[in-house]
Amino acid sequence: MKKSIKVTPKKRRGRPATGRDPHITSRMPATLIAEVEAWATANETGRSEAIRRLIEIGLSKSEPPKQPKVLTTAKQSAARAVEPAGNAIDKRSDQDASDDERKVRKRKLIQGPSVFRDARKDRPGK
Repeated sequence: MKKSIKVTPKKRRGRPATGRDPHITSRMPATLIAEVEAWATANETGRSEAIRRLIEIGLSKSEPPKQPKVLTTAKQSAARAVEPAGNAIDKRSDQDASDDERKVRKRKLIQGPSVFRDARKDRPGK
């Protein structure tokens, strides 16, 4: 019986892999690239390492952006009405009362009577 022919697999073509991290490209203005290269030379690194370090520094020091609080239409209307109502109350308030007493009275008038506060639909649980 004849020996079978050995088959050698084809060699992989192209440039061999240099690492496991994915390659990411980005466009930057020439002035920003010059600043990154200046930072890289000051810290004795290459451009790629400088970009990685600067991104890490930026991410570690930044806080996530705060989302604006979205109010329902009824809550927006109520919030807009508080300031003019407060101004009107200030004009008609008793000037002889102390500041604390005026603040308490103003708060009670703006919030409404306690009997109706529990029945309000725009303030559940209050």
